[in-house]
Amino acid sequence: MIYADNAATTRMSETAIETMTSVMRNEWGNPSSLYSRGQTAKEIIEKAREDIAAVIGAEPREIYFTSGGSEADNQAIISAAELGRKKGKMHIISSAFEHHAVLHTLNKLEKEGFEITLLDVHENGVIVASEVEQAIRDDTCLVTIMYANNEIGTIQPIREIGEICRRKGVLFHTDAVQAMAHIPVNVALDNIDMLSSSAHKYHGPKGVGFLYAKKNIVLTNVIEGGAQERGKRAGTENVAGIAAMAAALKEGIDRMPENAAHMTAMRDRLIAGLREIPHSALNGCSRRRLPGNVNFCFEGIEGESLLLLLDDKGIEASSGSACTSGSLDPSHVLLAIGRVHDVAHGSLRLSIGEDITEEEVDYIISSVKEVVEYLRGFSPIWRDLMQGKREFIL
Repeated sequence: MIYADNAATTRMSETAIETMTSVMRNEWGNPSSLYSRGQTAKEIIEKAREDIAAVIGAEPREIYFTSGGSEADNQAIISAAELGRKKGKMHIISSAFEHHAVLHTLNKLEKEGFEITLLDVHENGVIVASEVEQAIRDDTCLVTIMYANNEIGTIQPIREIGEICRRKGVLFHTDAVQAMAHIPVNVALDNIDMLSSSAHKYHGPKGVGFLYAKKNIVLTNVIEGGAQERGKRAGTENVAGIAAMAAALKEGIDRMPENAAHMTAMRDRLIAGLREIPHSALNGCSRRRLPGNVNFCFEGIEGESLLLLLDDKGIEASSGSACTSGSLDPSHVLLAIGRVHDVAHGSLRLSIGEDITEEEVDYIISSVKEVVEYLRGFSPIWRDLMQGKREFIL
């Protein structure tokens, strides 16, 4: 099998597995306990906090461990909203193609009286920083823009947006779940106030992530209970998961230059091959995108059928976010960049890893070409397009 769905999740690295199993076997104490076994577990957590902070240019006390990116997104946005509410600032700026962990949280806040502005992301899938500045008002309490999109992989001008927010005195949060360990991220250089990350996107375990929050930001609890994480995130810490996350992140950062160079070359080879398919289109900017992301639309077919037939050929891919794979609606990301419903339904996301080979890329290209041609052979939509009863869009 060729695994090409790394945006959904990644295989745990041997380093992360070894770290996690070692802690599970040997250092299974409760970090809140005062005896030595508990204090050893606490030391493991604090060492992981230090390592993660160093990687992103933060201070250890600015790192809060969570169950993953969704929880971190929720806590960051709710915290900024509560701080804004106290100052009478009830306006939040985001984009139309954020992850649902962000969009659904914003929907909840809208029902509570907040005004939400969702910026256009344009056909290339990139937000214009000047449009963020134009949208900021006197009552804006937060700007939340993802670092890189989870479906089409486009990288946003985070440093520019962060500088604008810093100058305007507005908190800036970024969902960096897809970006972390794949492209350089530094909260100080990028002017980021809060950042969300999830371990399983960079070869760590599922069910663990972290929230970076600048030291002057007072967080609102979304989970009440004990005094863990300096009283801001209750629940006994996932010591083994946290240690494995830190190990995976450090390893990913150390190998990032060589991994990114290889994946970028393979990504561009894959894009060039798929562009040979008539009436197809790459979604998002071809260069300002994550090293391993390729997202195409093919007119006249359904993405679900494409995925099933590719699976028969030993290729594991997706049509969009794994979080909404049960939905029959077209991707909100593709609609946000201007794809019409019929075209958005025929999408394919290939998110390759650092171990992909040229031979595997070429096999993916030939397989997609074969399957698209096969599906179009009995598609009534394709027949109408070929007979001129409908106009081609792509």
